[in-house]
Amino acid sequence: MAILQQVAAIKGAVNGLMKEVLEEHLREHLGGEDLTKEQRLGEVEDVISILKSYLK
Repeated sequence: MAILQQVAAIKGAVNGLMKEVLEEHLREHLGGEDLTKEQRLGEVEDVISILKSYLK
Protein backbone atom coordinates (compact mmCIF):
# COMPACT_ATOMS: atom_id res chain seq x y z
CA MET A 1 0.00 0.00 0.00
CA ALA A 2 2.88 2.38 0.74
CA ILE A 3 4.04 2.21 -2.88
CA LEU A 4 0.62 3.34 -4.10
CA GLN A 5 0.77 6.32 -1.78
CA GLN A 6 4.22 7.21 -3.09
CA VAL A 7 3.05 6.93 -6.69
CA ALA A 8 0.03 9.13 -5.93
CA ALA A 9 2.30 11.69 -4.24
CA ILE A 10 4.66 11.71 -7.23
CA LYS A 11 1.74 12.13 -9.62
CA GLY A 12 0.46 15.07 -7.58
CA ALA A 13 3.89 16.68 -7.55
CA VAL A 14 4.35 16.23 -11.31
CA ASN A 15 0.90 17.65 -12.01
CA GLY A 16 1.68 20.66 -9.83
CA LEU A 17 4.98 21.19 -11.64
CA MET A 18 3.29 20.89 -15.03
CA LYS A 19 0.74 23.51 -14.00
CA GLU A 20 3.48 25.93 -12.99
CA VAL A 21 5.50 25.34 -16.17
CA LEU A 22 2.44 25.75 -18.42
CA GLU A 23 1.34 28.88 -16.60
CA GLU A 24 4.77 30.50 -16.99
CA HIS A 25 5.00 29.40 -20.63
CA LEU A 26 1.61 30.87 -21.45
CA ARG A 27 2.41 34.15 -19.71
CA GLU A 28 5.78 34.44 -21.42
CA HIS A 29 4.84 33.37 -24.93
CA LEU A 30 1.18 34.27 -25.34
CA GLY A 31 0.89 37.32 -23.12
CA GLY A 32 3.22 39.52 -25.13
CA GLU A 33 1.70 42.47 -26.93
CA ASP A 34 4.40 42.30 -29.60
CA LEU A 35 3.19 39.05 -31.19
CA THR A 36 1.36 38.99 -34.49
CA LYS A 37 -1.87 37.01 -34.81
CA GLU A 38 -0.01 34.31 -36.74
CA GLN A 39 2.69 34.05 -34.06
CA ARG A 40 0.08 33.86 -31.32
CA LEU A 41 -1.79 31.08 -33.17
CA GLY A 42 1.46 29.19 -33.66
CA GLU A 43 2.20 29.42 -29.95
CA VAL A 44 -1.31 28.20 -29.13
CA GLU A 45 -0.79 25.19 -31.40
CA ASP A 46 2.48 24.44 -29.60
CA VAL A 47 0.73 24.48 -26.22
CA ILE A 48 -2.07 22.26 -27.53
CA SER A 49 0.49 19.78 -28.84
CA ILE A 50 2.25 19.71 -25.46
CA LEU A 51 -1.03 19.19 -23.64
CA LYS A 52 -2.09 16.37 -25.96
CA SER A 53 1.20 14.53 -25.48
CA TYR A 54 1.09 15.04 -21.71
CA LEU A 55 -2.53 13.93 -21.32
CA LYS A 56 -2.19 10.67 -23.30
